[in-house]
Amino acid sequence: MERKPVKSDKVRAVGYDPKSRVLEVQLRDGSVLAYSGVSQEVHRQFMNAPSPSSYYEDKIADEFSSRRV
Repeated sequence: MERKPVKSDKVRAVGYDPKSRVLEVQLRDGSVLAYSGVSQEVHRQFMNAPSPSSYYEDKIADEFSSRRV
C-alpha cells in the first residue's frame, strides 16, 4: 500500500485501501499500524485535518482495531 507523507509531529505517512477499508499509519518512530473498518470519509478527514496528530489520537487510535505491520 502506498503511503503519503503528512506534516505531523507524531504521524509520518498514511496509506488507505478503500476496497478493504484498511488505513495504514506510519508513526515517527517508524512503526506501522493497520486499522481495519475505516471509512473513506474518516480517511479524507484525517488527510485534511489541520492537526493530523490530534485527529489520529481522537478519531482513529482508540476507535478502530489495529495490528502492527
